[in-house]
Amino acid sequence: MTWQSLSVEVGARDAEVLSDALLEQGALSAAIEDANAGSEREQPLFGEPGEPAAGVWYSSMVTALFPEDADLPAIVAAIAAAAGWPEMPRFAVERLEEQDWVRLTQAQFGPIEVSPRLWIVPSWHIPPVAEAINLMLDPGLAFGTGSHPTTHLCLQWLDENIRGGERVLDYGCGSGILAIAALKLGAGCAAGVDIDPQAIAASRANAAQNRVAAEFHVAGHAPPFEADVLVANILTNPLKVLAPALAASLASGGRMVLSGILEEQADDVLGVYGEWCEMEVSGRAEGWVRLSGVKR
Repeated sequence: MTWQSLSVEVGARDAEVLSDALLEQGALSAAIEDANAGSEREQPLFGEPGEPAAGVWYSSMVTALFPEDADLPAIVAAIAAAAGWPEMPRFAVERLEEQDWVRLTQAQFGPIEVSPRLWIVPSWHIPPVAEAINLMLDPGLAFGTGSHPTTHLCLQWLDENIRGGERVLDYGCGSGILAIAALKLGAGCAAGVDIDPQAIAASRANAAQNRVAAEFHVAGHAPPFEADVLVANILTNPLKVLAPALAASLASGGRMVLSGILEEQADDVLGVYGEWCEMEVSGRAEGWVRLSGVKR
């Protein structure tokens, strides 16, 4: 069976209205994403201290899945008229052929080599190097499968710098991959914090799958934790807002590792964290950078 994927770009005020209306018009599913994702205009949504949490992106892409025979231009026109929009929004339609979606998804995620001794391996694969440190991790709801350059940069730093016994804090833990990797590399203990309860659930499940005792907490409910190593793979704006809180969670002489930063944003972040840490650019990949340094 053939399906149709409808993508409509609208403003923040209309995104949820459109999503609900598409479902009422027979969509099998509807999702709202940042229309500028992957560009310099990408807008992070977060609810950290000092910054209000935005409900949806200023420029949103609403994507819905419809049966093959649905008249999508007519559906969009009807929704626009009912909502009182002065003109039709921009939209695109893509035909999707029936496939074995499970197998197709699995084919997109193979083992990832971080270093000769550290690999990320989905559960449906046999580890390519049995004697390596293998992080068993499947793609899911939370960010962090190891395929993104920023995650890879942080994993490389942990692989090269964890010596054993460190207290590691992963702020913005997503899938929990960095805290889990730190423990498997020899850290004494590791904790993760995230604003998304789904990320915490995913992190705990991944820790159990990897048989490590990492602790994960929703931001605002985490117990005090003074880290020897603090890793934060988020985005530039929340990293800047969180700088005082992250610095306070790091022991004097502890090491700070930051990523999720575009190359052109590095100086800005270095300037903010310079109040507490001696930081430098310590890695680059595909336009992203990793900053690391020591707290004074």
